[in-house]
Amino acid sequence: MDLQELRNNIDNLDAELLSLFMKRMELCRSIADYKKEHNLPIFQGGREQEVIDRIKALTNDPELENGTAALFMNIMDISKILQHRKLRRNDPPHSFPVPDLEGAKRIGCQGMPGANSESAARQIFGDRNFTFLPTFEDVFRAVQAGELDYGVLPVCNSTAGSVNGTYDLLVKYSVYAVCEVSVEINHCLAAKPGTKLSDIKTVYSHPQALAQCYEFLTANSLGTADYANTATAAAMVSESAERDIAAICSVDCAERLGMEILARDIADVAINRTRFICISRELQADPDADVISVMLKIPHTEGSLYRLLTKFTVNGMNLLRIESRPIKDGSFDVMFYLDFSGRIDDPSVTALMSDLAATLEYFRIIGTFRQTGD
Repeated sequence: MDLQELRNNIDNLDAELLSLFMKRMELCRSIADYKKEHNLPIFQGGREQEVIDRIKALTNDPELENGTAALFMNIMDISKILQHRKLRRNDPPHSFPVPDLEGAKRIGCQGMPGANSESAARQIFGDRNFTFLPTFEDVFRAVQAGELDYGVLPVCNSTAGSVNGTYDLLVKYSVYAVCEVSVEINHCLAAKPGTKLSDIKTVYSHPQALAQCYEFLTANSLGTADYANTATAAAMVSESAERDIAAICSVDCAERLGMEILARDIADVAINRTRFICISRELQADPDADVISVMLKIPHTEGSLYRLLTKFTVNGMNLLRIESRPIKDGSFDVMFYLDFSGRIDDPSVTALMSDLAATLEYFRIIGTFRQTGD
């Protein structure tokens, strides 16, 4: 048999497989009707494992056992998604309150005037008064307690990556992201008036800012020290009696404090942006929101991450971001954070989230917002 004949035989088998797959999906639709009529859950773990064990037992080639198991896991995942869609097809659309960003009065962010968080807050809320709090957690706590209508916090930098403190606090507090903005970050090195770069031994700033300026700091043999915020680090340096310390902060912050700017544009890359989220006590949805953010845990089983990603592929949803963070409970478990394209009132999205909530150990919506333009 030549190569073309072999390929023709594969094409014929593919057509048979497709026909059988379509017949199986029709049976799954009937099963969805039965489960709805008898109030049964879509996901039945015992039945799924029974199918996988049977398929492995029927596989005569040991080298293909894992492959056939993966094939049928995919088929069953597609089946569950189809069933969730069918069951929720006639559900009334769920409405969410619209963010009242224009009418908000109690707005908070971490740091002090001149911080990059203030620049982000001004992008969202314009020229209003903000409450500045010492830590990220203070902002989360105030929003959850209802003391603030909205809080603004950094989540990711284009150079240094995720702001881990924010993601860890999203697990701890029941708040939701309702808006996202991107701020151009222009770091400078600032010190007390009359100070020279050659005088500096230690530079204070937020760990993210220090990471973003690693090459400059290394080239000038400068030591570093973490501080809660770029602006508060600058304020500490400006008020200190020490002459051998400096801060990495924004030019605006340095000028407000009357500091000497020793070097400008010191980030490792010329285009340096940070994304900020605006959080609320309740889940709110802008009519133009096109990104959904979730957090979840997956089981420590073979192929669990692959199966998770397959669900998004089958639903035709583009994953914009996926990250993981340790849960910090003494285990080595991690929490996954995912952003994907979609509208929260779309039936396909509703079906996907229903599937994830039913099959995962932990699942929660972080929020929905419009994707930033950068």
